[in-house]
Amino acid sequence: MDRRQFTKAAIVTAAASPHALYAQERLVAGKHYLSVSPRQPTRNTKQVEVLEFFAYSCEHCFIFEPALDAWQKRLPRDVLFRRIPVAFREGPLVGHQKLYFALEQLNLVEQLHAKVFNAMHLGKQRLATPEAIAEFATQNKVPPTKLMDAFNSFAVATKAKQAQGLWNGYKVQGTPSMGVDGRFLTSGSHAGSNERSLAVVDFLVSEAKRLQGS
Repeated sequence: MDRRQFTKAAIVTAAASPHALYAQERLVAGKHYLSVSPRQPTRNTKQVEVLEFFAYSCEHCFIFEPALDAWQKRLPRDVLFRRIPVAFREGPLVGHQKLYFALEQLNLVEQLHAKVFNAMHLGKQRLATPEAIAEFATQNKVPPTKLMDAFNSFAVATKAKQAQGLWNGYKVQGTPSMGVDGRFLTSGSHAGSNERSLAVVDFLVSEAKRLQGS
């Protein structure tokens, strides 16, 4: 087992029972998580919304992804999980953000999201130009014209603008970070590690449900 495989296995193991990580610790606002003010809009008021703010170029996001993906697949139906790609500056990050939303528009996230991470961090493909993204599509048996049409569409541009409003509203300082129901924000730097942040999110989901019912 190589180093990265060991890291992924450890993260998945931790994510399988995240509450155990904080069994003896009381979670504190301002330390383990931040309260977001003003509260940010959510897609469905009948669900608790959990957002992952990520960037494809972020190595920490790449390592975190297997644990996060396993965790989100176990969420109950009253919790809505969404990934929000961020671009803190102009350049390739904007293209990576549009790439995610293009995959989402074409219902290809489950098929290709992890492959984008792998291409960048294992295959050393920067995917920094439309030509490189089109080549990635070809390598993965997706018609490049179809992907690039979505990439350049008004719908993707609108989603990118909305994403910018969300990460600014949550005051995201780095990736990966986790937003909960427009009310809370946590991250590895607050929780102690990215995998431990999942335990904090579980707690914050419970808090959000309590506040929704109050």
